[in-house]
Amino acid sequence: MAACPTDFTRDSACRDGRAAAHLKLISIFLIFITSVIGVSSPVLLTRFFHGKPLYDKAILIIKCFAAGVILSTSLVHVLPDAFDALSDCRIASHHPWRDFPFSGLVTMIGALVALFVDVTATSHVEHGHYNPVEMKAGEDSGGEIGLLVGANSKSEVFASDGGGREEELVKMKQKLVSKVLEIGIIFHSVIIGVTMGMSQNQCTIKPLVAALAFHQIFEGMGLGGCIAQAGFSLATTSYMCFMFSVTTPMGIVLGMILFSLTGYDDNNPKALIMEGLLGSFSSGILIYMALVDLIAVDFFHNKMMSSNQWLKRTCFIALLLGSASMSILALWA
Repeated sequence: MAACPTDFTRDSACRDGRAAAHLKLISIFLIFITSVIGVSSPVLLTRFFHGKPLYDKAILIIKCFAAGVILSTSLVHVLPDAFDALSDCRIASHHPWRDFPFSGLVTMIGALVALFVDVTATSHVEHGHYNPVEMKAGEDSGGEIGLLVGANSKSEVFASDGGGREEELVKMKQKLVSKVLEIGIIFHSVIIGVTMGMSQNQCTIKPLVAALAFHQIFEGMGLGGCIAQAGFSLATTSYMCFMFSVTTPMGIVLGMILFSLTGYDDNNPKALIMEGLLGSFSSGILIYMALVDLIAVDFFHNKMMSSNQWLKRTCFIALLLGSASMSILALWA
């Protein structure tokens, strides 16, 4: 079996553990700050414009931009990296990796898992969150019958038109989408952080620091737009924004610890397999969430957009801008 081609001269010149560690420490603080800026910007803008005449339209446009960012993240960043990791000759030349396209399989599994969680949670919300119980309004048998609806430990009388119930279900769906979306992004962020943390190649890390800073801004805007529309409480919103902001820096620290304990760098076959499988899985989640729960919901099932052609065109332009901005970053990261 032929050995994998390697540029040993360039590799030895770039491998400097001390310089790499210095760059990683800088990247931890820089990526944290840019992550905070990215994820909090849509949330702060939403709170500022809340109650204003254009609030609903603005939040819809932000969400469409976010959907473009998430779709591009999954298809242009995460999935190609996962394929590259499992296509490395140190992996692809061995059984079973050379016999089956595991990246595509695990991506499909990620999308199906996201679908299962989506369907199960939505069904639970529809049948568990609302529990209709018949009750008599008067003592006589001809009295009116009301519906006692249990919601968040509070009893509400459900109106005959069903408008309140439908609005509450939409809100619960938006919260579910935001939570599942953050899980997929966290998988991706951990992989990025661990890969950088394990790397000892300063030539690789230098361009990644700046590129990942912009990457986190746009990805944060994507997640922040969904969080803002979901209408979480201040505590939950702060927690979700904080978790996104610290995940990549924590991944870098974890990667540095793994290297110090095992000696594995980012080119170790075991590290490449982990990166490929986790990347494929998170890509499947993000593809499903972007296409099904973000783009399809807004462009095909949003009454406000369907009745306003100007808004529909604006949202489509926002979707293209989000996709393009994140895709351009693939030139560097």
